[in-house]
Amino acid sequence: MTKIILTMKRVFGQKKAVPVAPTPSLHEASSNIDKRVNDMDAKIGKLDAELAQYKQKLKSTKGAAHQQYQRRAMEVLKRKRMLEGQRDTLAGQQFNIESAAFGIETVKDSLNTVGAMKAANVQFKQQMKQLNIDEVEDMTDDLADLMEDMNEVNEILGRSYAMPDVNEADLEAELDMLDDEFDTVEQPAEPSYLSPLPEQPTTAPKQKRPARANGLDEYGLPV
Repeated sequence: MTKIILTMKRVFGQKKAVPVAPTPSLHEASSNIDKRVNDMDAKIGKLDAELAQYKQKLKSTKGAAHQQYQRRAMEVLKRKRMLEGQRDTLAGQQFNIESAAFGIETVKDSLNTVGAMKAANVQFKQQMKQLNIDEVEDMTDDLADLMEDMNEVNEILGRSYAMPDVNEADLEAELDMLDDEFDTVEQPAEPSYLSPLPEQPTTAPKQKRPARANGLDEYGLPV
C-alpha cells in the first residue's frame, strides 16, 4: 500500500502547500474595520446628498420626468440602506473585537497584580522572619521600666530640703494673725504734695500812687 501511494505521488505529483497569512492582531483587525466603516460613512454621505437633489427635482417636476427621478431616488435609497446594514454589521464586529481586547488587557493586568502580590508576600515573610515578637515585647517593657525609673529620679532631684512641715491648722492661725496685723497698723499720713492748693486771687491788688507834697501824683492828678 505504501509503495502504491509513493508511485502515485511520483506520477501525479504532490500539491504545493499554500502559504498561510499571519493572523492579524485584535488591534490591527479593529483598525481595518474602523477604516472600512469610515469609507462607508463617506459613501452614505454622498448618497444623502444625491437624495437631497432628487427631492428638489421631484418637487418641481411632474409626469414622466417625475417618475424617472423617483426611480433613481429609489435606487439611491436602496444602495444607502444596503451600505447602512453593512456598516452596522462591521460596527458590531468592531465592538466585539474591542470587547475581546479589553478582556485580554484585563486578564494581563490581573496576572500582573497577582504576580506582584505573590512577590510582596514572599518579601513580607522574609522580613517578618527577622523580627522576634518576644524580643520586641521585652524591649518595650524595658523602655517602660526605664521611663518609670527616670521619672522617679527627676522627682527625687526636684525635692526641696529644710522645709518645715505645715498643716491646715497652722495655715489658718497664720492667716488670722495677718488679719489682726492689718487692722492695727495705722494708715500713713497723706503726703503734702497731695494736699489741696490755696485758692488763686481773681482780682489784681490795688496799687497806691505815690503822693507829692502838694497832694498831686506824678501826672498832676489829685491822689
